[in-house]
Amino acid sequence: MAGTTIDDTDRAILALLRENARRTVADIATRVNLSPAPVKRRIERLERLGVIVGYTVVTDETKLEGAVEAFTELRYVGTADFEAIVAVVSEIPEVQEIFTIAGDPDALVRIRVHDVDHLKHVVNILRRTEHVTGTKTLMVLDRWSQGS
Repeated sequence: MAGTTIDDTDRAILALLRENARRTVADIATRVNLSPAPVKRRIERLERLGVIVGYTVVTDETKLEGAVEAFTELRYVGTADFEAIVAVVSEIPEVQEIFTIAGDPDALVRIRVHDVDHLKHVVNILRRTEHVTGTKTLMVLDRWSQGS
């Protein structure tokens, strides 16, 4: 983000929005010692610059369907084209995210399923993907994230 200047007030606004994206401009203004108008302009500027790329809802997945979360490591054949693998993996609705990573393994897939049998089914689908040569699955027991 060359040429973009983010000051301490911008950082404070971003921290407040990370805590609660529904926080009002008036509340943010009070907390950063500005009036609402300049805070609104700063937020709009951060959006325009691509620093703020969206707003989201954080849910407690244990209270919803798909309470089992897991990460599956994927190893690919040496000639695997990542875009082709993403195209296949993105068709599996239980796959939440895929990350390419340095070292061994080649990628990490985040999966959300109903139960262990469902997880086994999804991992078997991944194993049958053309370029995948190996997998290792890790089930999430608990989680913590920044701002929770």
